[in-house]
Amino acid sequence: MELKRIIPLVVLFSVLSAKAQLVNIEAKRMQTDSTRFVLKSDLLFNYADNNGDYVMQFGSNISTQFKSRDLNDIYFLVLNYNLVRTDEKDVQNAWFLHARYNHEFTDFLRLEAFIQNQNNTQLTIINRNLVGAGVRLKVVDKENSRVYFGNSYMYEIEKLNGIDQRFYNHRNSSYLSLTQSFDKMHLDLVATVYFQPLYRDIGNHRVLGQLKAEIPLTDHMSLSALYNYFLTNFSSALQDDRSSTIKVGFTFNI
Repeated sequence: MELKRIIPLVVLFSVLSAKAQLVNIEAKRMQTDSTRFVLKSDLLFNYADNNGDYVMQFGSNISTQFKSRDLNDIYFLVLNYNLVRTDEKDVQNAWFLHARYNHEFTDFLRLEAFIQNQNNTQLTIINRNLVGAGVRLKVVDKENSRVYFGNSYMYEIEKLNGIDQRFYNHRNSSYLSLTQSFDKMHLDLVATVYFQPLYRDIGNHRVLGQLKAEIPLTDHMSLSALYNYFLTNFSSALQDDRSSTIKVGFTFNI
């Protein structure tokens, strides 16, 4: 099967928030069946200058997946970097790295292990490192429907903005993911919900809900839409973080 490179051509409408520290890995997984190697990447650069006031935006994303010969072992890597700079300050300067290993014991049961690093100087949590492992279960596997449930243990190290101190936490991560295809409408939907509480304080938790839709327009172009809702409850004097993100655009596939 062919190698696919995905390049966003036009973003029609985008409401962006720089508060989310939880990234939906489910939306980045590649359901490629027997394809052993897949690479997806995009690059975006935008610069505008109005009477000396400028805004520069740069974004780069790479997702790659490699499967063993027997297709039971999957190695998955996600890298991205985003910069939004004005003549006064950096509105966003962030990177994200996630590496994951997945081993399939049966069609129902998989074990996963992962590491992650993310940094954003504009957030409440400016740096986050974690390592984790857990199970991934294929609850439903039909021709047009797939449902996955996952549960993992995570050990995380976080640094807050303006505080020269690091916090070491043991956190649980659970998710439910639904993939549904509507052949008559040529519509694919992916809906995912994450819940990540601390073991010692369930009130300190993160929630992410995401809905992604994609409709092919031609063999090489599709219309896509993405909605994110994110909540961080610190269960302390820190103000809770909430954000919503809507993206609509075209995707070009080669």
